Order: sequence, then structure tokens, then C-alpha cells
Amino acid sequence: MPSHAAASRASLLIDTQCMLGEAATWCARTGRFYWTDIEGARLWRYDPRDGGSTFWPMPERLATFALCANPRYLLLGLATHLAFFDLTTGETQRIVDVEPGLNTRVNDGRCDRQGRFVFGTKDESGLAQPVAGFYRLNHDLSLERLPLPAPAISNSIAFSPDGATMYYCDSKVPEIRACDYRADGSVANDRLFTRVTDAGVEPDGSTVDRDGGLWNAQWAGASVVRYGPDGVETGRVDVPTAQPSCVALGGPEFDTLYITSARADLDAAALAADTLAGGVFVAPAGRHGLPEPEFQGAPA
Repeated sequence: MPSHAAASRASLLIDTQCMLGEAATWCARTGRFYWTDIEGARLWRYDPRDGGSTFWPMPERLATFALCANPRYLLLGLATHLAFFDLTTGETQRIVDVEPGLNTRVNDGRCDRQGRFVFGTKDESGLAQPVAGFYRLNHDLSLERLPLPAPAISNSIAFSPDGATMYYCDSKVPEIRACDYRADGSVANDRLFTRVTDAGVEPDGSTVDRDGGLWNAQWAGASVVRYGPDGVETGRVDVPTAQPSCVALGGPEFDTLYITSARADLDAAALAADTLAGGVFVAPAGRHGLPEPEFQGAPA
């Protein structure tokens, strides 16, 4: 396992001071980087060509989202429901409510290699109870629950380059899991992929590179760790803030690591010491990523 001394280091890209930055997503079609501030209820977009950034206010907390085959739209995972978002008009179109009647909200999500949106929820009670779930929105906009263990905080959803393995975690458990993920949508052989060994650190959002390595943002660990397909750590990137939250591989060659972070849960003293909390960071990955799959469903 590499030492911290051998780690590369991320640098600040944008000082957005997001309360809970998440859902790092590179759009290869437009050459832009998107992310959300969940607690700020904002969708952000950055254009590296001119260094400009912009945001859209959301009707409620935006936890996750996906690019769509129709470039006019994004698929939104809002706190209580899924919706299409029209980037040209700013209008949303509700698709389906998620876990109505439960004290949960939508959390992490990614499209699978078939262009279906897989996402999870999180317990909102403050007790971190395993009462949430993992779901898939299919092309026909039907919603189904996946037969995976109920998490307290769903995270780390990602898919191997061939789409045959799904990764996921419950952030309250220091491990990332994997399961066989078949083209017909069935899952099997749920198993341990890797353990997070740094004390007090929680696995958060992930992405997968072209070689099948999983990059995981490690909350409270000030780092992004890459694991090989066998679950063994192959490298890490130090991040100059305590709570990196999600990662994407972007840029023209998909070799720039984009990292979101959060200010949530840091008291005044911690924020005074962690002045870059909530920013977006970048680092050279030394690896190449893959284009983010696009959701293949469409608004009615």
C-alpha cells in the first residue's frame, strides 16, 4: 500500500464554499463539469475554457443527477422525487416520488452502462439507521428497488467499464461492496470489495477509470483513494480539506480528477482552520476515465 508521502495533491479550482458539494459529473459532450450543493439546493456548472461558473436554484435539495441522451435535459435526484430538468428553460418535470412517507431523502446515484439511473437514499432521522434503499429508474421511467442490503447513507455507486460489476456502500460502514450486475438489471453475488482502513473515515462518492480502478472520496480523510479491480489500494490523492465528497474523471483526455467537498458538520473552529472547505479541487489522475453514461429515458 502506498504511503501518504507518495500521494499526489489536489489544488483548489473554485472556492464555492458549498455546504454539501456532491455528484461530481464531467459532461464530455459539452466539456463542462457539473456538481450540486445539496444543502444549498443549487446545481453548479463550470466551464474550463473560460473559467466561468454558474448555478441554478433548485426547487428542493438536489442530491444527485445524471446527464441525459437528450442534451437539453438532466435527470435530477431531488430530496423527495426524481424529475427532468430543462437546461434551456430551468423548468422541472416530476417523474416519480421516492420513499414517500419515510424520513429519508435521495442521495448518491450514477447511470449504469445501459443508461438506467441507479441511486440510493439516506436516513434523515439523524440516527443513521439502515432504513434506506437502492433503486433503479428504467428507460420507461418505471422505478424498482434493488435487492441489496438497506443502507443508512447510500454512496459510492459506480459501475465497472464492462458494466458487469456494481459498486456501492453504506457510508456508516467502513467498507465498499460489489455485486454482479447483469445486462437485464438483475444483481447477484453481493460481496466485500474493500475496507476503508483509515480511522474515522467514511467512504463517499466514487468513479471508475478505464482500467477498472475505483476512485473513492473519503469523508473526514482529506483524501481520494484509488483501488484496483481487486480492491487493493494503488494510490491516493491528498485533498486540502477534511471532507472530500465525490469525484469525476474529466477533461479532454478524462485524466483530470475533479473533487467536490463540504462544509457541513464542521464547527466554527474547524471552518476557521479548514478555509477551503466546500470548494472544488482538481488533480492530475495519471489514469484515464470513461464518458459518463447518459440516461436513455425521455420526458413524456
